[in-house]
Amino acid sequence: MDNDAAHHANIALHMYLTGDYVNLVDNGHDYLDKPHLHFWLSAFSYKIFGVNSFAYRFPSFLFTLLGTYSTFKLGSILYNKETGKLAALIVASAFGYLLANTDVRMDAILTACIIFSTWQGVLFINIKNAKYLIGTAIGLALGFCTKGHLAVLVPAVGLFFYMLQKKNLKTFIDVRWLLILLLFFIFISPVLYCYYLQFDLHPEKIIRGRTNISGVKFILWNQSFERFSGGAFGADSANDYFFFIHSLLWAFAPWFVLAFIAFIFQVKFFFKINKEWLTTGTFFILFLLITFSRFKLPHYLNVIFPVTAILTASFLLAHYQKTGWSNIIRVIQMISTSIILFLIALINVWAFPVPRWWVIIISVLLLAIVFYYMLHKQIQSTAKAIYISVATMILLFFLMNTNFYPHLLQYQAGNELAKKPGITNKEIYFWKDVYSSSFSFYTKSLRKELSSKTVEENKQIWVITDERHLPEIKKQFNILQQIPQIDYEITRLNFKFINPGTREKECTQLIILHLQKK
Repeated sequence: MDNDAAHHANIALHMYLTGDYVNLVDNGHDYLDKPHLHFWLSAFSYKIFGVNSFAYRFPSFLFTLLGTYSTFKLGSILYNKETGKLAALIVASAFGYLLANTDVRMDAILTACIIFSTWQGVLFINIKNAKYLIGTAIGLALGFCTKGHLAVLVPAVGLFFYMLQKKNLKTFIDVRWLLILLLFFIFISPVLYCYYLQFDLHPEKIIRGRTNISGVKFILWNQSFERFSGGAFGADSANDYFFFIHSLLWAFAPWFVLAFIAFIFQVKFFFKINKEWLTTGTFFILFLLITFSRFKLPHYLNVIFPVTAILTASFLLAHYQKTGWSNIIRVIQMISTSIILFLIALINVWAFPVPRWWVIIISVLLLAIVFYYMLHKQIQSTAKAIYISVATMILLFFLMNTNFYPHLLQYQAGNELAKKPGITNKEIYFWKDVYSSSFSFYTKSLRKELSSKTVEENKQIWVITDERHLPEIKKQFNILQQIPQIDYEITRLNFKFINPGTREKECTQLIILHLQKK
């Protein structure tokens, strides 16, 4: 999808097509925002599988498996094996965790690295084995090379609370933490060196209106602080102090209510009972950071999904046999899943009706499984709540991937234009201020903006543009052929677009033009 996913895919595409794995290049310009790992992995995947959406998503999927396994292992250490297994099931069925493998950004890789390094760090604290020291450093470094400081901050917070709970001062001053720090810097040195080559050696480069930019200083210091303060990245939802709550409500669906209750219980008995502090401390500190950050996006919450899943799993198993709580848990999940089922019906029956018979048949079978668990009287209440929730999420993402997204992508003009016969054989230029990352990705080409030199050298040219520029184009060129395609920014849905009756009015057009100079 356009914006982040296709945008990141094209930075990796530039590496793949040019063989330049040092410089981060975005639409012909130096890119100073995120480190290299996600782009390196995607470009390497292109070499194996070709340039396609599977290749772009595959590294994130592998890291998701690592993250889910790490959640299981950490939950097993903090509580027991049953808690670990349930935590893995909860995180693997959370909406935002699954979405990170559909609309792929850095989040799946980052989340996996964070929970992996936390797990390895806990093992190092408990066992003091050198392999866990190395594992911690690798996890921290891979996370940092994906998205910067957050990959270090979250595990550090969790491990701090874990050591604090153990009340062992020697653990805090263990000299081997310095060895982890040394290994961390050794492991991130390829990224630092690439930033040095791209930016520090070229102070003349203009980045966001400034020169003399140090790439090394940016990634080691500026990046996360600029985001936290709003800085160069704007201040989206800066004053929304309930952002964490209402975003987690859907991002951690269908488990959010139980997660919040579990957190309250952990806080209530924080000092009274020998509770583990790692998950509670991480959840609370990240809650504060996101609440007071001036740049907020929902996918920033992904990094706390694994610890939140462990927190939720421990609460569920602690109250599994308590009749009163067991029934409350069942009712909460029945309500949560009923809301999701209503939205599934709204989207796949009214907004985007399912056209394929095999999708309908499988959907009916999956829905039958949901109702089987809902109506079965012999299943214990808490178990029923878990089964219903997981079955509902399987149904939801089956329909999202087989019906909702295929429908939605028909309204993203870039990928649809790339499918047109003969388009990939033409050299197509972008009109100024017109972008379509999905078009570039699916044509396996780098964006070329139309220049006056190109116009002078060619009597006829192919151009991709939007409706805004048609009057200007008609003054300079004769239009020999038009290939229009309906267009909408599908990552920013609103009700008028979802509504079939008003959808067309919300859309614009992206157009490929065959032009001849007048």
